[in-house]
Amino acid sequence: MNRTIESNLACLSEIFTFNRDHELFFFRISSDLIPFASHPICRFPWQKKYKRTFKKIGDFIKRHQMRVSMHPDQFILINSPDKRIFQRSVKELRYHAEVLDLLEIDDTAKIQIHVGGAYGNKGQSIRRFIERYNHLDSKIKRRLVVENDERLFNIEDCLRIHEEIKIPIVFDVFHFKCNNRGESIRAALSQVCSTWTRKDGLPIVDYSSQEKGKRIGSHAKTIHLGDFKRFIKETEGLQFDIMCEIKDKERSALRALKLINQIIS
Repeated sequence: MNRTIESNLACLSEIFTFNRDHELFFFRISSDLIPFASHPICRFPWQKKYKRTFKKIGDFIKRHQMRVSMHPDQFILINSPDKRIFQRSVKELRYHAEVLDLLEIDDTAKIQIHVGGAYGNKGQSIRRFIERYNHLDSKIKRRLVVENDERLFNIEDCLRIHEEIKIPIVFDVFHFKCNNRGESIRAALSQVCSTWTRKDGLPIVDYSSQEKGKRIGSHAKTIHLGDFKRFIKETEGLQFDIMCEIKDKERSALRALKLINQIIS
């Protein structure tokens, strides 16, 4: 465990150096940074052991005006009717909040989740999400944001949740294209941007596109620059940070950055 965590933190530090050198200032930290952190099997005091290392990485992030986020896996379901699943989800969210708190970075570092399952009654599932959210630790709530998905909960559903608990909404472009009410990307994103306050930082947008020949909802292996350019043009004037959810990761991120620089120059 000790060697794995040390290796993971060393790799994370190298990633931030690479990102600084290539002007990639928004990065999603892996949930696997600390193996089994929320599981009862993990009794290793990683928070205390690596407190200085986390602070050093956090100082680098702040010094270079970077932003980070985290995105727990799909098994995080705070609206699950099964209270055991909810309790395990809370433990996992608590771990993610601990990582960001140890970095000593502000509330613009977010933990991103989906609404969850519909469980045969979408309205009740939304209500359960709201009720469960209201009972979460403040350390989790200050960082939690909710994202539209490609099948069950669209932007309109997320806005309904926001109206009650004021949780910021992440706009997933690809999911929006799969699941919307016919509104334009610009109109929907403009609404989403209004859910973010100054302390939350700029709105977050996840960008990807459909992989040809795969099931609907399969993320592209590499960025489609024509599609990305259309998105940038359509949202001109809106301010947000983009997370590229594309399988070849930094390769596509660098190509996207190059295109944006060409557009604005």
